[in-house]
Amino acid sequence: MRMSQGVEWALHCCLNLAWVGGPVPGARLAGFYSLPPAYLNKQLQALVRAGVCESVPGPRGGFRLARGPAEVSLLDVVVALEGREDAFRCTSILGATPGGDPTVDHSGSCAISLSMRAAELAWRRELAARSLADVAADVVRSAPDAPRRTRAALTP
Repeated sequence: MRMSQGVEWALHCCLNLAWVGGPVPGARLAGFYSLPPAYLNKQLQALVRAGVCESVPGPRGGFRLARGPAEVSLLDVVVALEGREDAFRCTSILGATPGGDPTVDHSGSCAISLSMRAAELAWRRELAARSLADVAADVVRSAPDAPRRTRAALTP
């Protein structure tokens, strides 16, 4: 499975917003990573629609987290950008095999379908179990000055 690069951008931006603690203009976030502002803005708007971020109007506005970093899971961000659909879709091709029954939904009995669904569930559980706060703590362990440098670069 391949996620769009917007997921990576959104996760980094959410982590930065957690460290800044207040609104940051989308253009400033884009400049921080040398990203195309219009495309990043689409990712940020998807996060707003999903309730992960809020859009703050006005001259000191921008984007901020809608909840605390401990309350935002990596899965929240992935789902906001990639959608809720399953990565694997069983189309019941077993029904087309010799002796198969095309009227049967094989998604609940096909070993391949069951294996793929189990793997996806494990992946989603792992993402749901990790919050932005968890990732922030990991970053601080390896780069203790990252929050300070980020705040200095993103706040006026």
